[in-house]
Amino acid sequence: MNYLNVENLSKSYGENLLFENVSFGIEKGQKVALIAKNGTGKTTLLNILMGLDTADSGKYTLRGDIKVAYLPQVFDTAANISVLDAVFNSDNGQVRAIKEYEKALQQCNDADTEEGRQRLQSAIEAMDAFEAWNFESKAKEILHKLDLEDYFKHMNELSGGQRKKVALAKILLSQADFLIMDEPTNHLDIDMIEWLEAYLTTANTTLLMVTHDRFFLDKVCDEIIELDASGVYRYKGKYNYFLEKKQERLSNQAAEMEKLRNIYRKELEWMRSTPQARSTKAKARIDNFAALKRQLAVPMAEKDNDFSVKTERVGNKILEIDNLDFSYGPTPIVSDFSYIFKKGERCGVIGRNGSGKTTLLRLIVNELKPDAGKITFGSTIVTGYYSQDELNSENDGKRVIDIVKEHAEMVRMSGGNLISAPVFLKHFGFGYDLQYNYYEKLSGGQRRKLHLLLVLLKNPNFLILDEPTNDFDIDTLNLLEDFLLHFEGCLLIVSHDRWFMDKLVDHVFIMDKGGKIKDYYGNYTDYKSQRQKEERNIAKQQKNEKTSPIRHKAPAVDTNRRTYKEEQEFLLLEKEIEELELLQKQLVEQLASAGISPQESLRLSQEYADNERILDTKTVRWLELSEKMPK
Repeated sequence: MNYLNVENLSKSYGENLLFENVSFGIEKGQKVALIAKNGTGKTTLLNILMGLDTADSGKYTLRGDIKVAYLPQVFDTAANISVLDAVFNSDNGQVRAIKEYEKALQQCNDADTEEGRQRLQSAIEAMDAFEAWNFESKAKEILHKLDLEDYFKHMNELSGGQRKKVALAKILLSQADFLIMDEPTNHLDIDMIEWLEAYLTTANTTLLMVTHDRFFLDKVCDEIIELDASGVYRYKGKYNYFLEKKQERLSNQAAEMEKLRNIYRKELEWMRSTPQARSTKAKARIDNFAALKRQLAVPMAEKDNDFSVKTERVGNKILEIDNLDFSYGPTPIVSDFSYIFKKGERCGVIGRNGSGKTTLLRLIVNELKPDAGKITFGSTIVTGYYSQDELNSENDGKRVIDIVKEHAEMVRMSGGNLISAPVFLKHFGFGYDLQYNYYEKLSGGQRRKLHLLLVLLKNPNFLILDEPTNDFDIDTLNLLEDFLLHFEGCLLIVSHDRWFMDKLVDHVFIMDKGGKIKDYYGNYTDYKSQRQKEERNIAKQQKNEKTSPIRHKAPAVDTNRRTYKEEQEFLLLEKEIEELELLQKQLVEQLASAGISPQESLRLSQEYADNERILDTKTVRWLELSEKMPK
């Protein structure tokens, strides 16, 4: 069943051609990634499909009887509504029942009154009538995973990243048939990305998304559409398959272009040597020559040789951190952290949003003063610090090339050769025309890339990078990775891009609770594998405790009593857990029945997995409440 059909779409802004004659289709059940270089119109294409922009030519068709939900790259909604109202803005009975139930719970929690209890009882009856409990559980799970548990906080109190997470929660709960998502992993930490990855992988939905997260793309999507200057290319496979087939395509194109160049040289010689023929005897050959010239004018991807700048000489002492402490008020961010960096070390820093990753980097570069402890750099160390938010408005009115030349006219490469600033810029995607653009006309991604290049121009031997992959397209990320692989100094990187981290770091610092920082030798995937093993052991232990008769004992003291809200929640959980256990039993019976089709088996398996997650969450909460005495 065809959900989307795009035919010969073209779009320009003035003389800037974004894309031309783009055609593709998406069938029900497909999960497709759209990738292209920055500035080639990925977001514009999605906006056209959603009716938020118009194409210059061509047409597209979205199936009329399906529900489509769109996650834009930048989400802005009315400031005078709560998170709850922003997420549940539909007008169906289930959604109205959930909103009223949450508000009634909040009222009872604020003040235990007869009016509040009556309102809650009515809300519970409405939830029963609309069979909204499973949907409410799913909503709470999604909001919890995205760290959006303050449902009544107003949207104008949230950061841009938090508003993007609200938009994500909204479309995941929309029950849409077709999701269109623009950079869904932006503003999510690694735990959130991995949860979303698992959610979308098992979700029975059709998906078209733009993303630069290669790990996420590889896990979720089974097909890739590449938007390129020379056309649209489709790859039915994962990211590694795409890399392999793209390289084959580029090699074939290069061979074909070499043949054309040889023909062009012969035809050019003929054109120059036979002036009379041009006007009388060889009109067709002249027309073919003009067409050949146009073919050769199509830009081709260039293969770059190893490209790395010269680093300053490194002495024996690199960086020593001794008993570092730092807190924001009563909250410890870094607690008693010590580490001695060695030559050539490549370290990653990981942790949840708000855990203090950026704070640690700012302490190291002396932008923040520690509460205790000290940081000592070796005398030969030259640091290069790339921060997330340094988009310098002081550069307004200056051209890109002039900004770079203020730092260096020539760049010394690792082999000792000198290259000019324009050549250095061109290697990183700033073509000669873009080099003469004014700073204020650059996109956010182009400004961040320029900021990174200015850091590299210092010839540092200790690079400290805070989310260097944000807003970069996949081609730029591959280029940056290759550059850093040849970097001979030390690296300290904060990034939620797992592909980037796996390729570049050999051990990771984990920002843990209470400001503790753990050191794990291995890349992110190694750490993740070890953590999953530990989590399985903990879950196994909890399961054994759950089945033990010890858990049925009453609490030793009676001072720990459930509130009215908790008592209502406890009673509801008992009912919900019983229903879910019955449903799981029925699903197992259906899966075991004879003659079941593969499609139905897949659907039932996905439903079983979804229910299992919800059942586990509710069981853990029921156990917490069961340890308290009844009200």
